[in-house]
Amino acid sequence: MKRARPLLCWFFLLASGLAAGAQDFGFGFGAADPPASSGGGLGASVGGEVRAAVIAYPGDFSGGPGKVSLGNIFSGALKFSAGASGVEAVIALSLTPVFDGAGSPVALDEAYLRGRFGSFTLEAGLLTLTWGKADSLGPLDVINPLDAADLTGLSGLDDFASLKIPRPLLHGTYHIGSWTKVEGVFVPWYQPAPLPAADSRWFPPAMKVMIDMLPSNTAPSYPGALDSLEYAQGGVRFTTTLGSADLGFQYYYGRLATPAAILSFNASYTLDSISFEYNPYHQVGLDYAGVIAGFNLRVEGALNLTADLKGDDGQVYNPHAAWSAGFDRTLPGDIMLNLQGSGTARLFNDKLGGNPADIEAGTDPTATRIMAALSRSFFRGELEVRLAGIYEIEAEDFLLAPGLTWTKGDISLFFFAAFFGGDREGQFGQYRDNHFLKLGLRTVF
Repeated sequence: MKRARPLLCWFFLLASGLAAGAQDFGFGFGAADPPASSGGGLGASVGGEVRAAVIAYPGDFSGGPGKVSLGNIFSGALKFSAGASGVEAVIALSLTPVFDGAGSPVALDEAYLRGRFGSFTLEAGLLTLTWGKADSLGPLDVINPLDAADLTGLSGLDDFASLKIPRPLLHGTYHIGSWTKVEGVFVPWYQPAPLPAADSRWFPPAMKVMIDMLPSNTAPSYPGALDSLEYAQGGVRFTTTLGSADLGFQYYYGRLATPAAILSFNASYTLDSISFEYNPYHQVGLDYAGVIAGFNLRVEGALNLTADLKGDDGQVYNPHAAWSAGFDRTLPGDIMLNLQGSGTARLFNDKLGGNPADIEAGTDPTATRIMAALSRSFFRGELEVRLAGIYEIEAEDFLLAPGLTWTKGDISLFFFAAFFGGDREGQFGQYRDNHFLKLGLRTVF
């Protein structure tokens, strides 16, 4: 069953789905913690990454050379860390060329201190955290939003974690023995996922249609003072190991990634104004990871409770359940399979009002996504071939991403392609004109 198109179908690219959580998709890499100093003196290190890549949109080729752009070509990152007895400091910078002089080629990515006090560790600053056990897009990984304003920043569907936006926060961890720990996090203000520029090819068509419905010289309004304590968030997480199973339980209070659109109509029933709010919610969830019959299983479940506990408030999203379940396994022929399903189910769906301005009017009560990745290494691990994809069942749309990586010593040559298809009303189908190819070199030092 396809979804009927509401006035606000999708505000951000993958904002509600992808921003629900993201980790490495089975075969990727993530930023490593800085090494701890073993002695009382100061220990320092510098690391980083350099990429040189070109990006091409096949849809632009028909317009001639004047319509084809290969992107910024260069990008990089630098990470500085220094540690002494019981303390570490980290500063990470992202590097992007700015050819028109309109901005800075250097941006602050992460910057934080980590102190160890026996069994207790405290981190403070600008950083990213990963909660939950899912390989990718888990419902419990809710702390950092994703910068999905331009998906060409990916080098495959295995590095969604690279899109995480660091947040200013306090993060404490107390270890109880070797296998159990309790974490707490406090995020003093809210940062939504950024919206692509209105003239960008990634600006959601549904959003553009809605804005075009507004009277001339009228723009949507957004909540101000997101850096106030009114938008503070926080949570606690408990993890332990029982036998061969890893278990986790968590509570989090935050704001939904997808804003609620409040629509105002004039006497002639034409759209007069649009304002957006980020609904607060309480999340309780649990996760499991273990090996059963040779399958490396990971399961997450969450209940997200908004203020609309009756389901009839058209300006607030209904409470909903969210889940993720997946596994990886080596198939015959040394092929690695990673398969994961995830989705949401709206509660009190029968209480939705008949008002077409209801933010959930005309949408399916469930959203289900299947993600799969097949990979195979050749020539003693130097060449990896991978085929990954995401399919949305209710929306009937998809993203298909083949790629390969050839690594020789410290340098890698990679190729990645992304093809969007299916119903144009889906998250991926609406970008059917945005297929792209990416070819580049990468080294980590």
